[in-house]
Amino acid sequence: MASKTFKRNDYISWDEYFMGVAHLASFRSKDPNSQVGACIVDKHNKILSMGYNGFPRGCSDDDFPWAREGDPLETKYAYVTHSELNAILNYQGGSLEGCKMYVTLFPCNECAKAIIQSGIKTIVYAQNKYDGTPSVEASKKLLNAAGVRYYQYQPTGKKIEINV
Repeated sequence: MASKTFKRNDYISWDEYFMGVAHLASFRSKDPNSQVGACIVDKHNKILSMGYNGFPRGCSDDDFPWAREGDPLETKYAYVTHSELNAILNYQGGSLEGCKMYVTLFPCNECAKAIIQSGIKTIVYAQNKYDGTPSVEASKKLLNAAGVRYYQYQPTGKKIEINV
């Protein structure tokens, strides 16, 4: 009689997996200061869309500014699309109602509006380095009012290495 083989126990959790995907997406960002990634999944843990912060399609990242300070029209803020909005807009499959978004940085108030309007019900975020700012406080107020749950991803310390 053959001995029974058991499944391995060191596999990663869904949160580790999807936050890893969001983090990997952030590596596509060409922003020299902030690389943010997002991943949207459905209730069956199927990835529906991903996004990262960058300029809109057709707008060359060589022709627009990456500066953080100065004349507003000479900074990135008037032009960059955040990872959350990119992930929402990249989805071509219909409704995102009831989905979960993994994002490497807590959403700003503008992204919170798009998240709410798209029907996403849960946000898992890695960092909240702008906590306490008006944008994050407004975001929390909006998300709470709309019943969107959010929680911070708790790193497990596992190292996942990808060699390409």
